[in-house]
Amino acid sequence: MQGKWHIPRRTFLKGLGTAMALPMLEAMLPGSLLAGGAEAAKAFPKRMAFVYVPNGANMTDWTPTTVGADFKLPYILEPLEPFQKELLILSGLAQDRAAAHGDGAGDHARASATFLTGCQARKTAGADIKVGMSVDQLAAAKVGRQTRFASLELGCDRSQKAGNCDSGYSCAYSYNISWKTESTPMPPEVNPRLVFERLFGNGKRDETQEKRARRKRYQTSILDFVLSEADQLRGNLGYTDRHKLEEYLTGIRELEQRIERAEHFAAVNPDYKCPTGIPQDFEQHTELMFDLLALAFQTDSTRISTLLIAHDGSNRSYPGIGAPEGHHDLSHHGSDEVKMQKIAKINRFHAKQFARLLQKLSTTQEGDGTLLDNCMIVYGSGISDGNTHSHHDLPIVVAGRGGGTIQAGRHIRFGEATPLNNLYLSMLDRMGVAAEKVGDSTGKLVELS
Repeated sequence: MQGKWHIPRRTFLKGLGTAMALPMLEAMLPGSLLAGGAEAAKAFPKRMAFVYVPNGANMTDWTPTTVGADFKLPYILEPLEPFQKELLILSGLAQDRAAAHGDGAGDHARASATFLTGCQARKTAGADIKVGMSVDQLAAAKVGRQTRFASLELGCDRSQKAGNCDSGYSCAYSYNISWKTESTPMPPEVNPRLVFERLFGNGKRDETQEKRARRKRYQTSILDFVLSEADQLRGNLGYTDRHKLEEYLTGIRELEQRIERAEHFAAVNPDYKCPTGIPQDFEQHTELMFDLLALAFQTDSTRISTLLIAHDGSNRSYPGIGAPEGHHDLSHHGSDEVKMQKIAKINRFHAKQFARLLQKLSTTQEGDGTLLDNCMIVYGSGISDGNTHSHHDLPIVVAGRGGGTIQAGRHIRFGEATPLNNLYLSMLDRMGVAAEKVGDSTGKLVELS
């Protein structure tokens, strides 16, 4: 239990080029909240994240056959079974503005651009891009000042900022799901090393470069720069907080070592065309990005994040799981059962990676509950069936309980063409962000609670 000593929530362990945020400790809470209960739950912030997967899903293997709490997860979502009671499977939601509406082909670009904005993208391959402000940035504009980073944009797919990527649509639409304004995308960072340095650097560019050079020269860890302050802090903490601090620091070091191994592996494969620091192995890459997202939430470095697994229209192959053909090519399956089964395998692989994030969040304690309890994480795609490029009955999962405001563990089927943006409006409300409308929203989803 906490003694009389109290430390501010915004305490950092500092060293050369380093500012390491701490997880929530008992010593940061007012004594009146340590007993737990409803008031204690309110002391922990809510977080929201959006994880995007491309090219839709094999919906037969995605959608549970029954609604309510007594449902069985289908093949694609089976990797999420350990967290079934923390999930909402939402069927029937649509993103109508991703449809053509007279603009012709380009469904993949529209799917990405519209997913979080709910707005129709202007069809252009030039600089005059226009779509709308995304829900994550609506939240960041209101609550972002409470954290070190207003929002964190992550990805596993190196972006293209210009050019024609889909039937006359700018690449900016295909490679961005987060939009600060209707014409300003927020490009995702795909290099795990740069995300790590951003989370634990002090923001001073020259000093960060000095720190990197020194660590490389002496093969030291980022933790070596904060050991003095960590030891001093440890001496003032109670048993529970000391244990939590040790787990946290150990987790950081393990993540740092994994990033270093990934960088080394990429360095000895010069034929692999990717920026320095990005793992050659896609599974390893996604695991690192999910772990970094969890760490950002754990340290309250941000409360809002997006993660683009791959841009819509991605033709990445997955030979390791029996899908050596391109993902986009397979999505045009023409009702070929073999191709549909391979799409389902790719969908399941992505779900397995998402399960890693849920595992991290569900094993991180916050008061009487877990970090996942205080999250709302949307996982899904802006396309339903990739063969028809449909944008209704989208594959959507919400993980987490939103600080006790969401009744999880259910499959809910909404009426045909219910706007996906109604979900976003409901999430903003739970974040304390007042918004009358998101895209084509028509109201909040009262069924969530």
